[in-house]
Amino acid sequence: MNVKYKVTLNRDERCELEKITSSGKNSARRIKRAQILLMVDNGSHEDQEISEILSVSASTIYRVKRDFVEYGLEEALDEGSRPGQPRKLNVHQEALLVAIACSEPPKGRCRWTLSMLGDQLVTLSDIDEISHETIRNRLKDNDLKPWQKKMWCIANLDAAFIARMEHILDLYSEPKDEQRPIVNFDEAAKQLVEQINEPKRAKQGHVAKEDYEYKRAGMSNIFIFFDRHRGWRKTKVTTRKTSVDFAECMRELVDKDYPNAKVVRVVLDNFSTHSEASLYKAFPACEARRILKKLEFHFTPKHASWLNMAEIEIGNMNQQCLDRRIPSEKVLMEELQYWQSQRNKEKASINWMFNVDKAREKLNRAYDKLTGQN
Repeated sequence: MNVKYKVTLNRDERCELEKITSSGKNSARRIKRAQILLMVDNGSHEDQEISEILSVSASTIYRVKRDFVEYGLEEALDEGSRPGQPRKLNVHQEALLVAIACSEPPKGRCRWTLSMLGDQLVTLSDIDEISHETIRNRLKDNDLKPWQKKMWCIANLDAAFIARMEHILDLYSEPKDEQRPIVNFDEAAKQLVEQINEPKRAKQGHVAKEDYEYKRAGMSNIFIFFDRHRGWRKTKVTTRKTSVDFAECMRELVDKDYPNAKVVRVVLDNFSTHSEASLYKAFPACEARRILKKLEFHFTPKHASWLNMAEIEIGNMNQQCLDRRIPSEKVLMEELQYWQSQRNKEKASINWMFNVDKAREKLNRAYDKLTGQN
């Protein structure tokens, strides 16, 4: 016998269903069943009409009405649980897959592939076959990507590293001093690229288009100065980054950028040209000595570029200004001038939160290792 179910919602049930359909915080399946119940309330819509409007089958509408009448609102919305397909790998097999993915790849191969992982798992376990998708999902669940590799420098947290780190952090903790400003200094490279064909701008209904062909137009160096307290930065484009280029940057810093300061404290990394000797290579001894009397170099530890705030500003520069093809040094200089002028107008700065106390807390193992050597 074909049982007909009549749905009559009370005020609270209707309010709850309207909240589900309007909030967007529920699953699409639950929202669809809420819409069905609202439309079948007191027979306001025929099943055929609901089916066409909501793109659901007549059997789905029937089950929702049945579950509401016989079991209540929650049962009608959830319609029981769906356990899904059983996992293809048990706990031991999944652990074996993880162990394989974390091991060295076979001789002659630089990394594991999904196919190689599957073959090795079949060889070492009692399963007959395994799909690439199953392997991919199990690796994803365990946050493993054996085909990826990141290059980075591992700092040696010895006494020399910690001494320099704490020195820089103490420097950053000092208040603003116009007579003794702190300026971060670094350099970055930019590949110049010319378009072969003119790119097409985006318009309604179409994305911007850029030809995959391009012509390399050389490499430029960008020196960057950054003063956190002033919210000031300056870029200087050069074709090289020799000792002479570095020396010219330092002369501009003391003569043009900070002519009234007693001494400019410069935070910089350990690049070979970053030294007092570079000024003696570029200028007569008396001129080099004059400039150096107004400079104080503070070097970050090796492999600790994160301690140089200029690195952070280089990241902002790359993201905000340089993440595109730039055809010439002239255009590069113009674009950087617009970028730094706007940033300086806004007095954009960096809220540096890391200090000596936090360093000792975060790197406590390195500190304990040092004291344990005594």
